Amino acid sequence: MNVHAPITLTVAEQALLNAFDAAAGELPGDAAVISARDRLLHAVRVEGLPTRRVEAWHYTDLRALLRSVPAADPAASAKVVAPLVEGAHVLSILDGKASTKGAPKGVSVASYGAALTAGTSAADLAERGADDAIGRLNGAFVKDGLAITVGSDADLSSPIEIQVAQSRGQSHVRLPVTVEEGVTATLIERHISTDDAPSLVTAVTDLTVGKGADVTYVIVQQQGETDSHLGQIRFTIGQEAKLTLFVINAGGKLVRQEIHGVVTGEGSNLTLRAVNLMGGETHTDVTFTMGHDVPNTTSTEIIRNVLFDRARGVFQGQIRVAPDAQKTDAKMACNTLLLSDDADLSAKPELEIFADDVQCGHGATVADIDPTQFYYLQARGIPAPKARALLIKAFVAEIVEELDDEPLVEALESVIEAWLDKHSI
Repeated sequence: MNVHAPITLTVAEQALLNAFDAAAGELPGDAAVISARDRLLHAVRVEGLPTRRVEAWHYTDLRALLRSVPAADPAASAKVVAPLVEGAHVLSILDGKASTKGAPKGVSVASYGAALTAGTSAADLAERGADDAIGRLNGAFVKDGLAITVGSDADLSSPIEIQVAQSRGQSHVRLPVTVEEGVTATLIERHISTDDAPSLVTAVTDLTVGKGADVTYVIVQQQGETDSHLGQIRFTIGQEAKLTLFVINAGGKLVRQEIHGVVTGEGSNLTLRAVNLMGGETHTDVTFTMGHDVPNTTSTEIIRNVLFDRARGVFQGQIRVAPDAQKTDAKMACNTLLLSDDADLSAKPELEIFADDVQCGHGATVADIDPTQFYYLQARGIPAPKARALLIKAFVAEIVEELDDEPLVEALESVIEAWLDKHSI
């Protein structure tokens, strides 16, 4: 008989357990849901947060990196800010509390918290594997979110911005999003901090792209300098559907953004682009898995990282091709500008191919600014700091400009420029 000695909890782990015990009476859901929440947090009680021994967390030792957890703050007072794209329809979640107002015609919006209260099954909280710390933490603590359905009659001349604003304390939100058959839509999921006080945010998005739909989904993470952000998006793409997923990480002290997708219909296509901006002593981890389960599907993934100071970055990317997924075309690249001897990036691209008629490839590069290009700009009278900034912007703007939406491209470029200006690049 094996007896496991109890672990000594870290300050952050104990704070999570204390927060759950304090909030148990306020969490929505019946007895079955509350019991499911408790089970989701059981691994923290027994084993603690994941460490390097868990393969999926090998480069992000959450137990060591998450050093503190702020208590829930009833005085938190986040407010809606101007949308990234002028004229966008704003749906807000402020300090974990969702509002169902602001949706355009043809878009159904419901409170996820109300659904839990009304009897959403315990299984909906997603009791998942031992390596899914984000799903389990979010499922244990989530109080609210937005369930969004974009119907075939939706008026989507302007994007929909889901604005998740946090001022302090903790916020745990869930976003089930369904885009119905044949719909063309642009949605922006934006995470922002409106206060200098530290916060912990977990966010789980479940995106379903219907048959023949054409969806652009943008995640912009702009948390504060002391915040911890644990995000996850899980998506499925239907037959002949197209998903363009764009992720920008431009904030946060500790960031883990997971992207898990499956193509379930023939003729579907995924285009993933990501920009990760890291400075100071931040830690940003993008972990991606993609499953091609049916024939005749395509995906391309390009990740661009920029690191300064003592920042640490991680990219884990895995493409899996099932035995029946013949004619799969999948390509993945991770490109990094490493602009400091003290910065560090770990890249782990993987392919698992079980079909024999496919075109798949992956690669990773790490480099400094090209000295020839740098010299060329200086030789034409551009000061060194300005020349450096122009080359960095060009490196990341190249993939932003792939988006076929000028107002959206300008908005994302403004996020990048604001981050570079803030860090005196």
